[in-house]
Amino acid sequence: MLSLITLLTVMVLSILVTRIATVALTHTGLSKQAARFQARSAFTGVGFTTNESEKMVNHPVRRKVLLLLMLLGNAGIVTVMSTLILSFMNLETTQSVAVRVAIILFGLLLLWALAASQWVDRHLSNLITWALKHYTNMDVRDYAAMLHLAGEYAVSEMQVEPEDWLSGKSLEELKLKKEGVMVLGITRKNGTYIGGPMGNTKLLPYDTIMLYGRTSAVQKLDERKRGRTGDEEHVREVVRQMGVVQDQEADDSAEK
Repeated sequence: MLSLITLLTVMVLSILVTRIATVALTHTGLSKQAARFQARSAFTGVGFTTNESEKMVNHPVRRKVLLLLMLLGNAGIVTVMSTLILSFMNLETTQSVAVRVAIILFGLLLLWALAASQWVDRHLSNLITWALKHYTNMDVRDYAAMLHLAGEYAVSEMQVEPEDWLSGKSLEELKLKKEGVMVLGITRKNGTYIGGPMGNTKLLPYDTIMLYGRTSAVQKLDERKRGRTGDEEHVREVVRQMGVVQDQEADDSAEK
């Protein structure tokens, strides 16, 4: 029985470690989904090669979090496997095996339910954020909350193709703010990064731009091609954004 308790304890600690890492990575600017994916990848040693992975390695705080996850992950996986094997050794009857399997399955179901609980996630995240802020020198900022990255609004990356409506135009010409879309940064083809670009900054083919706005508006912008049709779509989106702003202001007035 001691081996089963040890097994479940190690699994609880593993879930807690990845949850802490997820919250920490989220506060460095990653989305919650990307932070969870990277934390679990590092802890299990899967090691996917993605654009997010490159950003993790190039960021000093994220790199430290990943390194710690890798170390703890190796120890945790070995402990789980060895404890699992020990829990089934020296069992003389089939009934004993069935009882232990039932206990393990029940424990896993309980852990899964707790891990999937929104109530647990919310309170645990608040507790972890408080602990990170008070007991570490990490710059803890909830970027998701600051930018209201929920519902329709998100930060997205987009690559500018030569045939895109955006290509070859300055931000002043594009007037994306009227569509409710803001350009936060531009990464040129050669790797040069332009943060907080000005109105006279041009978007060149194969630039990667970071945008903030409604998901639907960004998606339509990504699909828009150059020419008269693209210009007409821009006008329609400007009108649509004016309606969105009016609805938001109406809701705000109603709440007051």
